[in-house]
This record gives sequence, C-alpha cells and structure tokens, in this order.
Amino acid sequence: MVSVGTQSHSGRDQAEQNPSVENVRYDWQLDEALAIYNLPLLELIGRANSVHRRYHDAGHLQKSSLLSIKTGGCPEDCGYCSQSAHHDVELTREKLMNPTAVIALAAKAKKAGAERFCMGAAWRKVRDGKEFDAVLEMIRGVRALDMEACVTLGMVNEDQARRLAEAGLTAYNHNLDTGPAYYPKIVSTHSYQDRLETLAKIRDAGIALCTGGIIGLGESPRDRVEMLVVLAGMNPHPESVPVNMLVPIEGTPLADADPVDPLEIVRMIATARLMMPQSMVRLSAGRSTLSRETQILCLIAGANSIFYGNVLLTTPNADMAADDALLEALGVTAE
Repeated sequence: MVSVGTQSHSGRDQAEQNPSVENVRYDWQLDEALAIYNLPLLELIGRANSVHRRYHDAGHLQKSSLLSIKTGGCPEDCGYCSQSAHHDVELTREKLMNPTAVIALAAKAKKAGAERFCMGAAWRKVRDGKEFDAVLEMIRGVRALDMEACVTLGMVNEDQARRLAEAGLTAYNHNLDTGPAYYPKIVSTHSYQDRLETLAKIRDAGIALCTGGIIGLGESPRDRVEMLVVLAGMNPHPESVPVNMLVPIEGTPLADADPVDPLEIVRMIATARLMMPQSMVRLSAGRSTLSRETQILCLIAGANSIFYGNVLLTTPNADMAADDALLEALGVTAE
C-alpha cells in the first residue's frame, strides 16, 4: 500500500497514559485511538480543547467558500453523492464554468469574509486539455486575490500535480471518506489505494493535503477511527482534515441511511484534534442539521474552520446570517 509520507515513533507508552502529550505522533494504533474516541464526552472535549489551544488560536476561525465549477455526470458510484451518473437524482448537469465567472465569485466570497476558496469538479480524474487549462487559470485568479485556493478534481498523475503546484494551488481535496475496511461498501469504481496514490502525488508536488471523511454512511465507530488512524499515520499530517456528516439525498443508495447522533461529530473532531494537533480540522457538510449548541461544542473540541455560504456543491449549508450571529455571540474572529 502506498503511504503518504513516512512513519515515525514518538512515545506510544507516554501517549497511552496521556493522549494530549506535546509530541506530534505518526504511530497511532487502532486500539488506543478507539480508547480516545470512546472517552467520556466531557473528558474527551476537555483534552481536545487543551491541545487545540496549544497549537492554534482558539479565538480565530477560518471561513472557507466552496463552489461547484462542474456539476453532475461523474462516472464514479460513490453511494452518498448526488453527482454520480449511476444514481437517479434530480440534478441539473452543468459544464465547466468560465474562469472569469469563477474568479468573480471568489472575489465576492472574499468580500463576505472568506479566506479560502474551494472549487469542485465532478470528474473521476483530471484530463489534460482545455478544461484542465481553465482550472489552472481559475487557480491563478484566486491566488491573485490573495486567497487560498483548493480544488477537488478526482485522481491526478504526477505531471498534473506539478502543473497545479506551478499555478499556485494551496491545497488539494481528496477525501478518504471512511476506513479502509468499510470503503468498498460505499464506492466500487475506485479503490482506497487509488485515493492514497493520488494523495501521495499531490504531496510529492508540494501541495497541501485536504483529506478527511464522512460519518453517517452506515459505518461503525471503529470504521471512523480506522480512517483517522490512516490520516494520522501520514508524515506530516494532512494540513486540512474536513469532517462531514452525511446529507442524505433522494435517489442515492444512502438516501435512507439512519441518522447519526450529532454528538458523534463532536467525538470525531475531538479525536482528530488529539491525533493531528497541528492540522486544520474543518467542520464541513451536514452542519445545517446541527443545533447552535452542537456547533459550539465542535468548535470547543478543536474545529477551527467552517464552510461559509448557503450551498456546499449541491447540498445545503448553514445559513450565512445565522453563522454571523453565532460567531458574534462567541466573540470569535473570522480570519
């Protein structure tokens, strides 16, 4: 199996006694990670908050904006995704957007307070040609606005990763979705190994990794934690770890998935924070279903970024006005 970075050892025995040790580790084992995930909730949140404050400014929160630059018609069969051509979903397919329009929307997002602009195209893999050249133009335009630029385009080869880096790309999103054992139940058109190989090519090109997963796919807590163990085994850790809750979409295989207790996303964020203390942990999709109080617990537990805007690709996001009111009530400064 391809690994993204190398493994190192940094005192497993010490960490078993105190999961919030100062050292950043890359040798987490499943049993100890599960023990952390299953801690009494208040203890887990307290430990995660302590580590969060050690490595981050808890009074600041990064706002990110996400735009679907090419919608629908994806040949992959991800069971949660409305954009898969395999599913009978009411969705208007849209060709790749014009770079000028995308850059204008990025400027609007910046004016609204976003520091990071993320662009998603429903592709299985990047193909060289006019469309990829257009994406590179979008990246250069976003960077010229003094914003971070992140894209999710599917699988890439080494040369494409190099060209993305040359265009100034800040980060590449390519989620693992869930743990390796459960993954084949969610996607059959590509493997976990395919995901890891793309992440390795992106990292080799010098681009930051944005990779996390989704809870609520029917997986067990063990599956969730297995994913965190894979992520925390990367050296260095992914710079960005989005944690999503499934937004069930009519017409997808997971449309009737049982809802997850919202406190499970608090556990995921807290465990991710303890295992990857330096990473940006992003409270991502599904936030619109969370109460104000649950979102606050997520921020206390270590989330230091939210997606800001009413839509995430093709699913609803938390209301912008409600977000503004929440941040004002917390006294949090958005970067």
